[in-house]
Amino acid sequence: MSPRTITLLVVLTAAALASWYLAREKQPAAVEDTAYDAAHQGYYLKSARILGTGKDGSLLYEIEAAYAEQAAKDRIEFTDVRIRYSPDSDIPWIVNADEATLQEGAPRIALRGFVKILNSGETSADDIEIRTQYLELDPEQFIAETEERVQIRFGTRSVTATGMLASLNDDRIELKSNVRGKIVP
Repeated sequence: MSPRTITLLVVLTAAALASWYLAREKQPAAVEDTAYDAAHQGYYLKSARILGTGKDGSLLYEIEAAYAEQAAKDRIEFTDVRIRYSPDSDIPWIVNADEATLQEGAPRIALRGFVKILNSGETSADDIEIRTQYLELDPEQFIAETEERVQIRFGTRSVTATGMLASLNDDRIELKSNVRGKIVP
């Protein structure tokens, strides 16, 4: 071997050892030493279906949504929501909304956007439709309440008001203020 080859071999060996030493020093800390990033530990669902049960454990209502996401540890946000009562409950009301929020420990579901409640009667003349921009629904107590403007349609008749309290299990609606109506025979 020539002195030039030996010198080149020593230089390359020194460079390899130096790069190994530097790489070893800059390795990240062990996995157990790094802090856990808890930025978002929630879940999301597409085409979600959540079932609500009554006190006896039987199916009471179901929430269907195009998308559901755990927004916080105790809160779920829904989009394109539909809430229906079980056929066994004899509650013919169906609630639709653009968005909804379900808070753990809170009995009410907050509905926002274009909120529509439908009650299909035995004939199309019995159909009742309630529209508002915000509504709180307590599905276990069958109560729907809002302080916002509400429009109620039944057949060709229409009533508007500010604020409403509806008891869905006994088909009773109480309007709070600014009640105006259009009744055509």
